[in-house]
Amino acid sequence: MPPKAAPKSKQGDLSRRRATRIKDGDDMTDMGDTDGDDWMNTKTLVKPDDQLDLNDQELKEEFTRILTANNPHAPQNIVRYSFKERQYKQTSHVDQLAIHFALDGNMLHKESDEAKRQMAKLGIPDSGEVAGSEGGETTPAAGGAPAEGEEGKDETSATQGEEAEPAKEGEQREEAGTPGPGTAAKGEKLTNQFNYSERASQTYNNPYRERGTATEPPPRATFASNVTQWEIADAYHEDFEKQEKSKEKKTIPGRKEEEKTRKKLTITETQGDDISRISKATKIVERMVNQNTYDDIAQDFKYYEDPSDEYRDNEGTMLPLWRFSYEKAKKLAVTSLCWNPMYKDLFAASYGSYDFMKQGSGMILFFSLKNPSFAEYIYETDSGVMCLDVHPEHPYMVAIGFYDGSVGVYNVQKKEPVHRCTAKNGKHTDPVWQVRWQKDDLENNHNFYSVSSDGRIVHWTIIKNELLFEDVITLTLPGAAGEGPDGTKVNTVGCGTAFDFHRKNDYLFLVGTEEGKIHQCSKAYSSQFLDTVDAHNMAVYKVRWNPFHPRIYITCSADWTVKIWEVSSKTTADKSETSSVEAQTKKPLFTFDLNNSVGDVAWAPYSSTVFAAVTADGKMFVYDLNINKYEPLCEQMVAQKKKTKLTHVEFNPKDPIIIVGDDRGNVTSLKISPNLRKMPKEKKGAPPMDPKQKEDNEIAKLDKILSMVREPNEDKK
Repeated sequence: MPPKAAPKSKQGDLSRRRATRIKDGDDMTDMGDTDGDDWMNTKTLVKPDDQLDLNDQELKEEFTRILTANNPHAPQNIVRYSFKERQYKQTSHVDQLAIHFALDGNMLHKESDEAKRQMAKLGIPDSGEVAGSEGGETTPAAGGAPAEGEEGKDETSATQGEEAEPAKEGEQREEAGTPGPGTAAKGEKLTNQFNYSERASQTYNNPYRERGTATEPPPRATFASNVTQWEIADAYHEDFEKQEKSKEKKTIPGRKEEEKTRKKLTITETQGDDISRISKATKIVERMVNQNTYDDIAQDFKYYEDPSDEYRDNEGTMLPLWRFSYEKAKKLAVTSLCWNPMYKDLFAASYGSYDFMKQGSGMILFFSLKNPSFAEYIYETDSGVMCLDVHPEHPYMVAIGFYDGSVGVYNVQKKEPVHRCTAKNGKHTDPVWQVRWQKDDLENNHNFYSVSSDGRIVHWTIIKNELLFEDVITLTLPGAAGEGPDGTKVNTVGCGTAFDFHRKNDYLFLVGTEEGKIHQCSKAYSSQFLDTVDAHNMAVYKVRWNPFHPRIYITCSADWTVKIWEVSSKTTADKSETSSVEAQTKKPLFTFDLNNSVGDVAWAPYSSTVFAAVTADGKMFVYDLNINKYEPLCEQMVAQKKKTKLTHVEFNPKDPIIIVGDDRGNVTSLKISPNLRKMPKEKKGAPPMDPKQKEDNEIAKLDKILSMVREPNEDKK
């Protein structure tokens, strides 16, 4: 089939193109004899209207641009909730991907049946038809129009021969040169007229990391057993009995426990041994954490010595260290303090109330310097605890005196009191103000003494599982006896507030009363006193023997004074307990007025001349008679809040530390500065002194001071 002829309009255009090409070809051949560069002058450069005119220096300047994969419009403050930390956390990773266009499509193989059906439906020729058209055959297009490739072949075939080479050269010039004005007007893209540099970018590839962990499998044990019906029945009966016991009300003889205490005991019984297995480890970890937390205080306690003492002759300071407190004891007052005789960092504190209108429960807490944040042992009682004393040889045994008049013995390893007296076995009728352990009797039975406001001093002995009592002495008041309701005469009884036993002669003890009297008593006499002194005008709060000198003791009272007394040498030295006893010195050796009620006084364990006292206005006073007999070496405010009363003070038997309790449930520890614990200098090269020599030196030092204030008659005695 012959090919179709082109339309007349198209033939006219083709003839004009041929003429133009032939003319250009003739020009190119004619220019061969002339200069080869003249044709470049006829070219005209087309510039856009907004193009900048730059000089050579500006054209040579390079601009570097760094391409990053970060999206400038991505938000930087995205917040998400963290379930692990239970709070909203800002996310550091932000998605930088920005999608400009997305289209979901599919692909089919062009030789598949589905592709052929779609191509036939759309009128698109397949690969076979396209190949046939290139070989000379004509294939009608989808719309019936001739193909573009066919028309182009007719034009090129008509102009073959001598016109082919000039046409190729013209095409090369059009490609190499700048398009003419007509081409630019059609909206085609203009080529860049400037020099350009190659541009390249490289993105950072995040390294891949693999993390893995391996855990040890939990231990397994295979257990097998045969269960019978009667074993199941026995197990049910045991469980039922345990439930019945837990429901029963546990009572202390003569007293019903409070509901809270009963619930805590029930919870303790139902708990397993899991906590007890790790209790020691957790306690060690807790102490390590506290040591890091209070590292500055621990360093001060161990190594710090106040350097300002070198520039003070007769003054000292107290450096506050740790403050011990317990949340449930903040509304209670510290009623007594006692260091543990075996563990020098452990002390016990009792909590109660001195206001008889606000009586309630009490507490016993054991604190350690190794863990200031929480108590080591906690015991709650149904009545306020007014005093306690730790056994000197068995530090796990603690004697307790309660506000309701009963006494008890606690074992630190147990939560309940081992012994407690009732109204049937010698209970006091008034609060017990002090208890004190004594040496075991001839049958090795533990025993202790107590003093109360009912005027009785009672000796308590622990025999097996019983707590037996014996009245040692009754504090009767001298003078006319009062009349009872039926006309009988009733002896008036004094109110005992404090007592202390002699260090060497344990049969001898002193008793202080609310009437301000000091009674010197003996365990062998139950009907009379060895001597009585009108020591104070108000109640005596504390009486203590000197730890070195056998005849010196100190007292403090609510009449704002602290007094130092001396007993007759014959009274203390004569161990044959006879009734002929010399009278005690009636006047005090020293009297110190502290301008407020004195709650407690204590001798220092390292010197016979140093003692400390605390007052109701929150101050603590430290005296050293060897340096100043009239003024304190240290007067320091210990209480942080106003109207806080200091109740008790106690020296550590080993370290230079003193603890002070107040009426808000706080116990404050302080370090004694070097000026307050001066010791006599030892001679160079001399062997260290044994305890006996040290005691003799302390007695001689105190006697030298007392010789200045004693009356002449006493020196002769």
